[in-house]
Amino acid sequence: MLQASFFKNKRVTVFGLGVNMGGVGTVQFLIEHGVREVIVTDMKKREELQSSLDKLSKYKNITYVFEQHRPEDFSHVDMVIKNPAIPWTNEYIKLAQKNNIPVEMDSSLFFALCKAPIIGVTGTKGKTTTSTLIAHILSSAGKKVVKVGIGQVGVLASLAKITPDTLVVFELSSWRLSALSSIKKSPHIAVVTNIYPDHLNYYKTMDAYIKDKKNIFLFQKKNDTLVACFDNERVREMVQDAPGSIVWFSQQEKQDDDGVWIDNNRVWLRKAGEVYDLLSLSEQKLRGAHNENNILSAVAVAVSCGLSMKQIVTGIKSFSGVEHRLEYVREKNGVQYFNDTASTIPESALSALKSFSEPLVLIGGGSDKNLEFDVFAKEIASRVKKAILFRGSATDKIVASLKKYLPDGEKKDLFIVVESMQKAIEIASQSAEKGDVVLLSPGSASFGIFKNEFDRGEQFRKEVISL
Repeated sequence: MLQASFFKNKRVTVFGLGVNMGGVGTVQFLIEHGVREVIVTDMKKREELQSSLDKLSKYKNITYVFEQHRPEDFSHVDMVIKNPAIPWTNEYIKLAQKNNIPVEMDSSLFFALCKAPIIGVTGTKGKTTTSTLIAHILSSAGKKVVKVGIGQVGVLASLAKITPDTLVVFELSSWRLSALSSIKKSPHIAVVTNIYPDHLNYYKTMDAYIKDKKNIFLFQKKNDTLVACFDNERVREMVQDAPGSIVWFSQQEKQDDDGVWIDNNRVWLRKAGEVYDLLSLSEQKLRGAHNENNILSAVAVAVSCGLSMKQIVTGIKSFSGVEHRLEYVREKNGVQYFNDTASTIPESALSALKSFSEPLVLIGGGSDKNLEFDVFAKEIASRVKKAILFRGSATDKIVASLKKYLPDGEKKDLFIVVESMQKAIEIASQSAEKGDVVLLSPGSASFGIFKNEFDRGEQFRKEVISL
């Protein structure tokens, strides 16, 4: 079993530094644990990585390799730690494995070294809100909680905050879950919020995507718990071989066994045969039916952690949401502005559109992840008064579909393609009237115009506040 002492006096390659703090956190962890030399290799130019390099400027035992990868950095080191976005089929990963060099990710190292119980949350949509809500409910009940993998914070840095009485809430992408198969570990409590097509530019098939997602429960013990969405057919299919006990949550079906559901706009819970009426959905602050799903899964986790009904209800009522996810930014001239930049797939943006009854000006589009946009475009055509779309391959698909659903006379008026957030907000503020909502919910990836989806959301917020 891997121990933290392994790293002392070792040479370790960090494969992909990036700008989202994951790589920075990994490098800092390695140096703090006595690594003799960290080799950071990234195909980006130095200036593209400057924000990350600035955070590492105080460390001396780092060798940087930019715009190339050297074979010796994968064949003559003690370990390689790869960026989550780099596929396991990469030639340099294969080279390391051929030379019997262990290849890890921040997630597999965390699971190997963490001494506290882990609550893991995955799914195509709702991971961050569900993880944050679970942590909020537990914290408000007096539990010591450490959040991991949520937002732009390094994973391995969190290990120093953890004691045996800590509860860890870990948001797990399919990429980070892929590393758990080699160490055969899954969280003590696992949550699967839903499964929809995503990252098919990376995975190529849904089966490959789901295979990585299954690692969240595949190595659980019999006394572990899996919280799963009953309403999602792909989830129902994928959890059939779960070794632990399954607690279902549903917006549509009453649960005959232990579980959580909605009936008559109220949240209900069955535990050990007893049925509890928890609260009315009108008592919580989150918009949208998709957030009702997140609440149900968080309730199931809180019950599994031994919280009382009163503690759970208090936590839900006091939770106001997560930035970048239907985040209210401001009202200006009677127009409300919402930041939903974390909607990077069309299904998520569809949920956002359906969360509002007000007239909508949509800011969306961007880059494609090999996804389908026809249903999203149809909803835009019927629901949105103006669509402002960022240039990109996803927008090309959206526009092609929009033209099918719009009368000829409206094709030029409904949508416009732009290349900056400043222009998008300028047009949105001119198009919106008192009582309207301007919604940033792209349904697409951010690369091309923005650094990442967080940069997109922060630019939106900045431009809106400066109106």
